[in-house]
Amino acid sequence: MPAADPPKPAAAPPPFVPMPWPRAAACMTASLLLALTQGLGMNLVTANLTQVQGAFGATSVEATWLVAAYMAPNVSLALALIKLRTQYGLRNFAELSILGFVFASVLNLFVGDLHSAVAVRFMSGIAAAPMSSLGFLYMLEPFPPQRKLNVGLSLALTNISLGAPLARIISPALLDLGGWHALAMLELGLALVAFAFVFLLPLAPIPHAKVIGPLDVVSYLLVAIGFGAAAIVLVLGKLYWWLEAPFLGVLLVLAVASVTVAAIIELGRKNPLLDIRWLVSPPVVHFMAALLLFRIVLSEQTSGASGLFQALGLTNDQTRGLYVVILAATIAGGLACAAVMKVGREPKIHLVALALIAVGAFMDSRATSLTRPENMYLSQAIIAFAGALFLPPALSSGLMSALKKGPNYILSFVIVFLTTQSLGGLLGAAVFGTFVTIREKFHSSLLVEHVALTDPLVAARVGQLSGAYARVLTDPVLRSAEGTALLAQQATREANVLAYNDAFLVIAALALFAFAALLVHMGADALRARLRGPLATASA
Repeated sequence: MPAADPPKPAAAPPPFVPMPWPRAAACMTASLLLALTQGLGMNLVTANLTQVQGAFGATSVEATWLVAAYMAPNVSLALALIKLRTQYGLRNFAELSILGFVFASVLNLFVGDLHSAVAVRFMSGIAAAPMSSLGFLYMLEPFPPQRKLNVGLSLALTNISLGAPLARIISPALLDLGGWHALAMLELGLALVAFAFVFLLPLAPIPHAKVIGPLDVVSYLLVAIGFGAAAIVLVLGKLYWWLEAPFLGVLLVLAVASVTVAAIIELGRKNPLLDIRWLVSPPVVHFMAALLLFRIVLSEQTSGASGLFQALGLTNDQTRGLYVVILAATIAGGLACAAVMKVGREPKIHLVALALIAVGAFMDSRATSLTRPENMYLSQAIIAFAGALFLPPALSSGLMSALKKGPNYILSFVIVFLTTQSLGGLLGAAVFGTFVTIREKFHSSLLVEHVALTDPLVAARVGQLSGAYARVLTDPVLRSAEGTALLAQQATREANVLAYNDAFLVIAALALFAFAALLVHMGADALRARLRGPLATASA
């Protein structure tokens, strides 16, 4: 019998062919447009809840259901999208995704009440989930392999970070033009332009493979229910208060039960959707804890500055300059990260980012009721720059470690990263808002203890405040009551400022703690490497 042919070696990946610069520029523009479409769609409503609640005749708590409805499906869909893209092809995935977003944007134009708005926002959350993934892919497409995980990754993450400040910059003009429907029209216009880019600029195809099994669907539905319930609890918990509304407890039990059942199913599978054992390994838990801590620390900017100025009675129109500064600092941070990021530099970049956040948060902790946006330009620019510095090295190092374990671990890693960013962002906002509420009550009680009408200074202050009503109220008792109400408002405002200062100081302390922990970790790694050298020499 003739000898069997030796097995053929695996085919090498095709060499990278540089993309013509017009097409590369178009891909980068498409990435920016897709990221802005997703970011503005998520943040335009969040940044304008006060105006939106007026359009629908809702309370502030009822209007927040719009945010919860958007985030509930959005936080888990990345898990399904990666496998859908692999099984059905990248072009089909891209075109159907953007078409779904266009459809959801069209529905926004026909919203007339809060209930229909909540339903449409739920659909928008589903449709917007692929946008960030497409933004990543279009930015990585033009770069050679050695540049994808530093320059491409930094620029892609920077694009995604631009939606929040840009929403607060442009929304006042949009609301003046047409209220809620002007916001919806902008979202629709961006979606249509993005659809044209995706249709005219197809991404490089990837091999198809049948990767979705029946148990994948079951596990995903359980994870989606669990993450969605957790997202609703994190968005609404500080408004209904955590221990006051029974439905929050029911949702929390549902979240824990669903994720637990999904984990049990995955542990018993040969080819699981998620490798639970790897996810609970010490390195991955350490990575998740670091990302969650970063999201909590970064809530100083996403929830702190905007919340402080809202408590002081300022609107988006008055804080526009601050968000222009934040936008510019975010771009500068992303470009700086792309310039300096290399393998092995991640811990040093994280040290710089944590130090900058600690400095910026400490500067903000000295705010008063007379603080205005221009007083925070420097501190918020420092924090925005640091935020753009932190994420790309974290994603790059985590992705490299997952690749070393094998391609099957990429999906699990992506879930870790996106979950810490979506649910972690909601957790950071919830923790920050809860802390501020508790400290506001504490400071209010202290301030009110010293406010008594028998005190001549307090009586004089009430008389001064009630003088504003002298021309419209002739009854001195009513005037005194109005003066007392104004004094109570001032006390509440001062208590809010003190509470935000406490929160900023805690954020600075957390950043310093993380800085010290990272420094110790780097020192321990360096010491182990130094000790390993003599041992290797002796054994040789």
